[in-house]
Amino acid sequence: MKTTWSSLPAWGVLFFLTLISNVSRGDQPVSVIFDTDITGDVDDVLALAMLHTLADRDECTIAAVTVSKINPLAAPFVDAVNTFYGRPDIPIGVTRDAQHRDSKYLNLVEAKDDDTFRYPHDLVSADDAPDALSVLRQTLSQAADQSVALVQVGLAANLADLIESPADSISPLSGIELVRRKVRLVSVMAGAFRPVRGDTHFLEANVRNGIGSMQRFAQQWPADVPVVWSDFLIGIAAPYPRESIARDFRYRVHHIVPEAYLLHSGPNHDRPTWDLTSVLYAVRPDDQYFGLSRRGTVAVDDDGFTRFTPDPQGRDRYLTMNAIQTARVIEVQRALVSQPPRD
Repeated sequence: MKTTWSSLPAWGVLFFLTLISNVSRGDQPVSVIFDTDITGDVDDVLALAMLHTLADRDECTIAAVTVSKINPLAAPFVDAVNTFYGRPDIPIGVTRDAQHRDSKYLNLVEAKDDDTFRYPHDLVSADDAPDALSVLRQTLSQAADQSVALVQVGLAANLADLIESPADSISPLSGIELVRRKVRLVSVMAGAFRPVRGDTHFLEANVRNGIGSMQRFAQQWPADVPVVWSDFLIGIAAPYPRESIARDFRYRVHHIVPEAYLLHSGPNHDRPTWDLTSVLYAVRPDDQYFGLSRRGTVAVDDDGFTRFTPDPQGRDRYLTMNAIQTARVIEVQRALVSQPPRD
């Protein structure tokens, strides 16, 4: 079904016209590596769709996608999303050593209409994808210095492996050396740095499900490469509106984003946008969607609790968000996720 202006909701036309004027910002597009646990929750799907829209607007390039949980359909699903948005050749890597996770929506990648895949993809199984570490090292080795924003929205398994990796045939640089030379920012969805519903010792899932790897990441990531954390409360405060799923994707008979959302959350739920906020900050850090905490250091306890200690020389900061910013984030994330793919 071809997209037309008349097929877009009225608010979508207005917001699309408003935001499209900002496509050319005068800066080079941000090179993004998206490290995702796209298995259990559906916010990863929304976040990947948002990245593709930002790439359509020439605000970023998607250099690679790496998967930090184990499910045989995870890499094929990423490939299907990338293909749906017109980027079938983005490198995809998978972990071989992390949490195995079932999914309510990944089997959508196997759906067929008239004996052909509804959502075309080349990868049939994660077994056919290269190791995430190799993809990370290869992508960074080919990147310009200080050009890459790493967006980690899942377990820290892949980034922990990266910083512990030695020089190899891909690059004469160790993982830490590659990170220091190539990465300008890590935008992480993890942790809880303020009480959650009165719980002052809240154990956030991305940490709790991979405590060891998050400890390795927090302890060993270079002090001179900034890390900005979007904690549990940020995504909770800016849920993705269910009415968008019902109304904003009608320009396609079949659309992988709302179909995945409905399989996961159903039609009556506004899903928190944890992963989307990390993408939004990584690509648009100067647009005042968020505030930032003072500098400090993040440590991960053995039970998965994340501790933030203020330090003027610290590597880490976490996102904050007031009421006005929350309204802006909800609206812009809706617009970016639901924008039609560029033909």
